Amino acid sequence: MSATTDRPPPRAVPFGAAAARLALRPAGLPSAEGGLEGAWWPRSRDLSQELPALADVLDPLWGRVTRIGVNPRYWPVIPPRIFVNGHVVKVGWFTSALDPHMILLLSCTAGRRDLLVIPPETGAPSAGRLMTAASTSASTGPQLTATALMTEEPGYCASLSDGVGPGLSGSLAAGM
Repeated sequence: MSATTDRPPPRAVPFGAAAARLALRPAGLPSAEGGLEGAWWPRSRDLSQELPALADVLDPLWGRVTRIGVNPRYWPVIPPRIFVNGHVVKVGWFTSALDPHMILLLSCTAGRRDLLVIPPETGAPSAGRLMTAASTSASTGPQLTATALMTEEPGYCASLSDGVGPGLSGSLAAGM
């Protein structure tokens, strides 16, 4: 004898990482040489968790991401590589050649792309303004650097006066 139920049998549902919080320059809007292509607002300072979600979103848009560069000022740990869509992405760090508020992504098809990195501790209103500014800045006229965009945001300079980045606690900053 067999029993019947109204419930379907349990099934495994793959867990997917939350999509990256990202704002990109529209495809039709040209960017100036060395300009920002948009902004990324990670949820934490854990690059091992955050970078795969970012590269996963950008792979279909820009082509396979092969390398990522960050400035280590605000990242406590930088993994040497991450795995994205079945391939390895090398991660490197540069202290003098890379703006601390920027991330550099290299793709075989799109070349170099730079994104403003909005600190995870930033409030939603400020993050929204920064994402809009980085993804819609005009390609004519002077290009703002990532740090210039951050310093134009109200309240950012005040948080730097104590020597700690926006939203970073003293103990976290001391460990960097």
